[in-house]
Amino acid sequence: MGKEIERKFLVKNHSYRDGASCKTYRQGYISTHPARVIRVRTDGEKGYLAVKGPSHGAVRLEYEYEIPLSDAEDMLTMMCEKPLIEKRRYTVVFEGMTWEVDEFFGENQRLCIAEIELEQEDQSFPLPPWVDREVTHDPRYYNANLVKAPYKNWRHEE
Repeated sequence: MGKEIERKFLVKNHSYRDGASCKTYRQGYISTHPARVIRVRTDGEKGYLAVKGPSHGAVRLEYEYEIPLSDAEDMLTMMCEKPLIEKRRYTVVFEGMTWEVDEFFGENQRLCIAEIELEQEDQSFPLPPWVDREVTHDPRYYNANLVKAPYKNWRHEE
């Protein structure tokens, strides 16, 4: 059984870019029902299909499979809800822990989220200096919800 334990944080600045590797993703959702999310993703070289269960705190079931890039591109074009999620993902190692920082563009431009996958929900970890407040439990920041309510349409008070 695939299980994802993930915590999400907003990002204060771009200092995480120093020494980080980067990939650009396009992803879309065939289903955004909270009990069964079906996501299609491309990274320019490969395609992926993921099926995710409901979130329970920072934990959820997740199954991800590589699929032909051309199939993924067709699904993004013809089957997925719009707008698609477009983002640049930086992989950053901080004090032995791997973080993924997503800089969104398109409809979610200016949103930047750092994620860390854990082995246990109560696992402790050091926070990098570029991490801001935690948004793990705020469903607005779920990628599947950013399709329905893009960041550009949020009321920004900051």
